[in-house]
Amino acid sequence: MLEQLLIFTRGGLILWTCKELGNALKGSPIDTLIRSCLLEERSGAASYNYEVPGGSYTLKWTFHNELGLVFVAVYQRVLHLLYVDDLLEMVKQEFSKVYEPKRMVYNDFDDVFQQLKKEAEDRAEKAKKSKQPVKVSNGGNMGKKQGAGQKGGNGGGADGGKQKKSGEDGNGDKNGKKTNSYPIENGHSNGDHVVNGEVAAADDANGKENRSSNTVAFDKDKLKKLRGGNKPGKKATTAAVTKGPKEATKKAPRVWDDSPSKTKLDFTDPVSENGDENVAAVAMDHGESMMDKEEILSSDSESEEEEIEKDTKTETKKGWFASMFNSIAGKASLDKADLEPALKALKDRLMTKNVAEEIAEKLCESVAASLEGKKLASFTRISSTVQAAMEEALVRILTPRRSIDILRDVHAAKDQGKPYVVVFVGVNGVGKSTNLAKVAYWLLQHNVRVMMAACDTFRSGAVEQLRTHARRLQIPIFEKGYEKDPAVVAKEAIQEAARNGSDVVLVDTAGRMQDNEPLMRALSKLVYVNNPDLILFVGEALVGNDAVDQLSKFNQKLGDLSPSPNPRLIDGILLTKFDTIDDKVGAALSMVYISGAPVMFVGCGQSYTDLKKLNAKAIVKTLLK
Repeated sequence: MLEQLLIFTRGGLILWTCKELGNALKGSPIDTLIRSCLLEERSGAASYNYEVPGGSYTLKWTFHNELGLVFVAVYQRVLHLLYVDDLLEMVKQEFSKVYEPKRMVYNDFDDVFQQLKKEAEDRAEKAKKSKQPVKVSNGGNMGKKQGAGQKGGNGGGADGGKQKKSGEDGNGDKNGKKTNSYPIENGHSNGDHVVNGEVAAADDANGKENRSSNTVAFDKDKLKKLRGGNKPGKKATTAAVTKGPKEATKKAPRVWDDSPSKTKLDFTDPVSENGDENVAAVAMDHGESMMDKEEILSSDSESEEEEIEKDTKTETKKGWFASMFNSIAGKASLDKADLEPALKALKDRLMTKNVAEEIAEKLCESVAASLEGKKLASFTRISSTVQAAMEEALVRILTPRRSIDILRDVHAAKDQGKPYVVVFVGVNGVGKSTNLAKVAYWLLQHNVRVMMAACDTFRSGAVEQLRTHARRLQIPIFEKGYEKDPAVVAKEAIQEAARNGSDVVLVDTAGRMQDNEPLMRALSKLVYVNNPDLILFVGEALVGNDAVDQLSKFNQKLGDLSPSPNPRLIDGILLTKFDTIDDKVGAALSMVYISGAPVMFVGCGQSYTDLKKLNAKAIVKTLLK
């Protein structure tokens, strides 16, 4: 039974809804659909499943892009209603006839909808009956049904003589054996024997080929070469064997300078020579952090001639004259065939910029859904329209849906008398400790008191590495050594920060692969016990498809292994090694798309100042250039 059908504009204005279809909906399926699917450019999907305690719904939708309308149907997930798609199309056609931009109430559409619903149900019922197969029995049927069932089903029975010779009716074979009476549904056909015959013939041919090749496997020349003999006039290939081994050339020994170097090579621990007084000078000498600078990622735009050339190449499938005619006169409405060449070119371009293939395909489907049926303006190419729609979609994805002002949140937590806790998580070797120190340096420049918590009790040298950063930055560090429970260490560190008046606690965790369940269970416990204010996933900008797997499985494990009914998931992303990727910035898009979490920091160098914000418009410009 259909629970609800809703019609609203792209701006969110509800025009019509039928609430008499079923009971009141549990939860907020429509709001969740808009927030998690439509705004995240996942509108190319066929349906959306919404689950809430006490209810499970399936939502289907369609667009009228020319009028800017959205039609959404909600029904119980267990029902599998077959007429919903047909009903949505019928409602869209009828409602578009009575729609007026300035009109807000459509009470007269109730009767039309009831008639359309009944018509759609009747169509689905007739289609279901027409596709219902006839059951075949082995002899239990009576009268005409028995004869009809045995006619092709039992080739060796009384009616076997009436069976077609080659089994053309799909229910018997040449040998008169009984075959499946539903050849299409179950994947069986009478061509199986032919296929098997072809395979057998191919095997026979391969066998003959192998036998023929085995007869000439060892000829005279090859045999002579194997025994060491060579034809006269040719260089011996086995000289090393017959004449004995060659003398190995000795490598010249490296001469080291006896006098020790005057310059110090180890800068990891400045306390050892200069004392604590000079450590602050070394740390603050790096300058201002790039987080406070408005830096735009350089991306040269294409010239107009190159754009026209690309547009022409994309539309060669339709022909030059048709493309020019559509751009001058305007097209009545765009369909999938018109959009396909331009979308394929955009998908290939995104994939070359390190965007995961699955995400590039879903983005193109979403853009196609938003443009299908829309009228093409005069003097406008289809490729330009598609690129503009894709640019809007990418900006919408990369723009954070909530505030990511950490300094404001830090001061809000300080007013409540508790420290602001940030947990850094990620896979091995992505640079969690280094970028934790960069975040600490940025916070110090804003007069925020920071304390580090060494909760990586698994990797050797992790505590010493974090201790070195703490000494250089002149900030306290809480450590308990190795082989301790990281959840307990983090809890004690937060308590210590509350006692000594620290504003922020930066918790360093061990690197772990997304499939390592014991370590993921320990991370889930740390998050559950301490309930941090921010969980940052540290990932590399070098990865493409792997970023999707890492981030999705981290979120999945944090949710599955948490004892809380409302588990905490990843809140933000810190991208490292961003200075090494040139224009292949697609990992940022892949990570944001798969998790919905914004990119809050970007690491772009080796010093403490090399941390900056993500410029969404510059990233989009780079992806589409």
